[in-house]
Amino acid sequence: MLYSCISLFSLLGVVAGAGAGWHFVQNGTSGVVALETIVVSPTLAIIFDKASNDPLMVNGHAAWGALWNFETNTASPLDVVSDSFCASGGFLSNGSMVSVGGNNLPLIPQAQDGTMGIRIFEPCTSPSGAGCTLFEDPQTVHLAVTRWYTSALRIFDGSLMIIGGMHESTPFYNTDPVNSIEFFPPKDAGVPRASPFLERSLPANLFPRGFALPDGRVFIAANNRSVIYDVETNTETLLPDIPNGVRVTNPFDGTATLLPLSPPDFTPEVLVCGGSNASDTTPSLNLTSQDPASTQCSRITLTPTGIKKGWEVEHLLEPRMMPEFILLPNGQVLIINGAGTGYAAIASVADPIDGSNADHPVFTPSLYTPSAPLGQRINNVGLPTTNIARLYHSTVTLTPKGNVFVGGSNPNLQIVNDTVFHSEFRVEYLNPPYMTVARPALLYMPTQLAFNGVYKVAVSIPPNLSASSVKVALMDLGFSSHAFHTGSRLVFMKAQLSQDRTSLTFTSPPNNRVYPPGPAFVFLTVDDVTSEGVQVMVGTGASPPVADQGVKIY
Repeated sequence: MLYSCISLFSLLGVVAGAGAGWHFVQNGTSGVVALETIVVSPTLAIIFDKASNDPLMVNGHAAWGALWNFETNTASPLDVVSDSFCASGGFLSNGSMVSVGGNNLPLIPQAQDGTMGIRIFEPCTSPSGAGCTLFEDPQTVHLAVTRWYTSALRIFDGSLMIIGGMHESTPFYNTDPVNSIEFFPPKDAGVPRASPFLERSLPANLFPRGFALPDGRVFIAANNRSVIYDVETNTETLLPDIPNGVRVTNPFDGTATLLPLSPPDFTPEVLVCGGSNASDTTPSLNLTSQDPASTQCSRITLTPTGIKKGWEVEHLLEPRMMPEFILLPNGQVLIINGAGTGYAAIASVADPIDGSNADHPVFTPSLYTPSAPLGQRINNVGLPTTNIARLYHSTVTLTPKGNVFVGGSNPNLQIVNDTVFHSEFRVEYLNPPYMTVARPALLYMPTQLAFNGVYKVAVSIPPNLSASSVKVALMDLGFSSHAFHTGSRLVFMKAQLSQDRTSLTFTSPPNNRVYPPGPAFVFLTVDDVTSEGVQVMVGTGASPPVADQGVKIY
């Protein structure tokens, strides 16, 4: 059965005959601190840092953007115009990557004010990145208002929804808030929409955690509050607060994800973990780097019954400030990075560790299994331990190869090498067990998938796999920054393996609300062994806004 419960081996984080098992591999240096990371092709990711003194050079000055090559594990510089420090981003329905917002006080003269920045990377087919460029024209293409520490996500019409942020630099709390929403391309004649929710969630509402729901509305969490926002009617539906006063957005960074969506109903559930239950009325200088982070995980089903039931609480294996979630193609969630104590931001608590407001790095990742019983969902059996601290300004992403890229960490105002938690350029990969065994493969995949379409593709299945479980995941790998993977999404597609195991028939998502139109990767998982991903365009590939496509389910 396609959506059978994950096996005991999966619950333990291992696969029978798993070769090297889970393991970290250090490979290469990123050239610029990997403060923001987004996969843009089967071989490339874009990395952004702040405009500072990174060692990678471009046009005679320090670069703050780079293309990371998964094949060569090397970085090549991107010529960025405005300061992308603490920006957000995502993909449009036409496949273009758009980075939005940034910093107003660049540390080097070559960078322009980035707070209204819009940076566009159009689809590029060069495996090496040769000829791939980043477009910026700050005078004519820019946001409606200045935004630093904002969040962006793709919605059902293929455009980006840009949520919140602050106007100018503040040391800890959001004391100069942008309590509004805007879109790219612009809606409403370019006039931002006021957000009562963001106003209520002050002063700890930076990098709001937002997810496009399968009915077209948007879930948003900020501070310890949550809401469902209707883009089409500009209305809010209040949700229960996150329990026990736990706050989950910057500077109290927990993390959040929309759990995998499965047919036929694609019922949305949100998981939020880590953060802090410190009061947001406490002056930052009365907080310390040794204050314990939260262990709390809260999960809610976004149906009328689920909302009435409220948040279901369980606990991480250890406290985590600034963790990050990675959706895995088998439906599990990787929990990685972060600190056991302290807070996000830099040098703004009573006793920072040099610049770091956080201490006691968490070096061992965990796995969350959504289908397991409450209290048995989180474990780290078989998971490896790194020796590289990944604290503030670190990133992580699933790669098209199926392993996990881990980079960055820089709780300092610029590049430094002599602090306890120094600027980190070493890149690691966390390799799941399937990376060292024979793997299934998608031998042919259409480059474009229409909604509610049925497709038959050739596959290769290793003979040692019984194929008792077959899953096909359609994934947006998301934009990683500040303990949040905005835009990350996994939609399971109904699928059937042929009796001779040479072909696979699957049905694409029913409409553009279940999977907002745009680029994706398809992964095939057989008996918990996952293939490499194949990139596709979902929908027509037209520029936004696009009309509804497929068939309604809500």
